[in-house]
Amino acid sequence: MNRRSFLGTLGAAALEQIAHGQPGACSNEPADFTLRIGQVNVELAPGRVFKTTGYNGSAPGPVLRMPLGREVTVEVRNETSNPELVHFHGLHIPSDVDGSAEEGTPPVPAHGCRRFRFAPQPAGTRWYHTHMPAKRNLDRATYTGQFGFLYIEPKDDPGAYDQEVFLALKEWDPYFSLQGDEGIEVAYKRFSINGRSLGHGDPIRVKEGQRVMFRILNASATIYRKIAFSGHEFQVVALDGNPVPTPQKLAVLAFGPAERIDSIVEMNRPGNWVLGATNDHDRINGMGIVVEYAGRSGEALWMPPPEARDWSYVPFGQTPSSVEPAEPVPLVIQKKFAGSRWVDNWTINGKAFPKTDPIRVKANRRYRGTPAPSASAHIRTDTGRG
Repeated sequence: MNRRSFLGTLGAAALEQIAHGQPGACSNEPADFTLRIGQVNVELAPGRVFKTTGYNGSAPGPVLRMPLGREVTVEVRNETSNPELVHFHGLHIPSDVDGSAEEGTPPVPAHGCRRFRFAPQPAGTRWYHTHMPAKRNLDRATYTGQFGFLYIEPKDDPGAYDQEVFLALKEWDPYFSLQGDEGIEVAYKRFSINGRSLGHGDPIRVKEGQRVMFRILNASATIYRKIAFSGHEFQVVALDGNPVPTPQKLAVLAFGPAERIDSIVEMNRPGNWVLGATNDHDRINGMGIVVEYAGRSGEALWMPPPEARDWSYVPFGQTPSSVEPAEPVPLVIQKKFAGSRWVDNWTINGKAFPKTDPIRVKANRRYRGTPAPSASAHIRTDTGRG
């Protein structure tokens, strides 16, 4: 073998290592955070255990609190028999540590280890989760317990609240359900907030007069969710971790998969109350949590919220800009029937990822997504993943 062939062989081997991760790449140096991917038993209620994959033995995984802009090291140990990816959702970090294969992050190999080093930004409520595709396997990807909060602490936070509570909404035990002529959709048997079903976890304990910051994540793989807190209102101050220009008081919060809402609630109605899904079936089957005022006892009560107006992001914004977009961007999302015995297909502008055409834009220009002329757009908000 000549020198050129030898170097070529070494280069190919190096590329192979990069493409498939590097088992044992983690050193003995301490990491700021360690995530272990492995089997977990989610005890939704006594005697009701759901086996899945999660982080550090629980679902949701631990809350990772990172200082804004200060470089951190996250060590990921994959204790499963499948390659995995941990996506740091909502961060402005290089693509090789972002955790998305389509953006160039190599996976963590089965029974392997990788380290990710980055300076977390921007500040706010983010989250981390697997970024592997489920395809037809409902025991993988975002149907599992691989999710957790990642909070990037701002350098200057007035902290205008007395208590901070993280709540992750999640469905369990998924199965394929035939929806008449609309094909097959994913349905669920069990529901939880922070891995426990309503009435079977520790309550949120508060005192009258407190202002409580709720940071709520919809960790669902598919479901658009509405949440209410009996007899109380949410003062929404941030969406997806980003402060809103115009906070709004609302009785009902609505968000799709992967969305987060930060809101402050004034504890001004002493008693024991239920915070949970407005959907009675899902709440009764687990998607709720008890909020318990100090000195109060008795059964927690659910009070249906007043009829809410349709959810809109517009009121949270500023006065619309008078600057018109440079040009419209055709954006048609359609659901295509795939047969009565399988899940439907989705397309953007007539094509399914990864065969979709890229949308090309220029820096510092404004664009507006619009339905294509004479196109029949069928846009749904109750499916998807982040």
